[in-house]
Amino acid sequence: MTASLRRPRALLLDFGGVLVETSKRDGWQAAMAKEVHALLSGAGSRELDAAAVETDIRAGAAADKCWKDAMSRPYAPREMTHAAFWGDYVAADWPAPARQLVVAHATPLCKRMGELRQDRRTRPGIPELLDAAAGLGIPCAVVSNALSGAVHRDYTASTGLAGRLALEVYSDEVGIRKPNPEMIWIATRALGVEPSDAWYVGDNFDRDVLCGHRAGVGGNVLMVAKGTHDVPYEVRCRPDAVVDDGHGLLDLLTATIEGEQ
Repeated sequence: MTASLRRPRALLLDFGGVLVETSKRDGWQAAMAKEVHALLSGAGSRELDAAAVETDIRAGAAADKCWKDAMSRPYAPREMTHAAFWGDYVAADWPAPARQLVVAHATPLCKRMGELRQDRRTRPGIPELLDAAAGLGIPCAVVSNALSGAVHRDYTASTGLAGRLALEVYSDEVGIRKPNPEMIWIATRALGVEPSDAWYVGDNFDRDVLCGHRAGVGGNVLMVAKGTHDVPYEVRCRPDAVVDDGHGLLDLLTATIEGEQ
């Protein structure tokens, strides 16, 4: 499905599902629990064993997923803070010293959890897309929900993608999350373009397509990924185009530009 698209003046990309594909690591909860338990023990807090910590990490992650699904409904949702995730979703019923300790370490704990829970690899065609966009004078930026954007920044830096990106906007860093249209507007203001002159590319309906629709982007593109069609509820707005990967997105961009010549 492809609507009439105009050449973009900026290309905004989701991280997971668009820039990279992710896969969950088995046993990440136990590994995280071991590190948190060591942190607690080192501070003299010994009321919880590693098994109890793991149980609550699992519960917190499950509750966070439910919260994320619910936050796709409001017009302008805020992002979960690192302190709220650890203090309210994981450690709500821990002894006060233990709870206060993980809250104090919430930001590095969120980063460590992001490092442990997923493997990442760049999606096919993305380097070629970014290089082609640079050659056309079209800046590319990441606009993505993240419990720890620092993990994503480490990935883009280590793979050389950061040098091809004009900007990276992550929800935990700006305090709001998609489908809040301000996520996209932050990027378009920084790049000096109108939303109607930008394309937004995401991999799901309830966060990405809806966000692009609310922000008024000129091209609302869905890139199919694992979980794209596992939607928690129906979203009425539809994408302007659907692509399979970075190669498909580059083909769409090329065809759009050639069609205007």
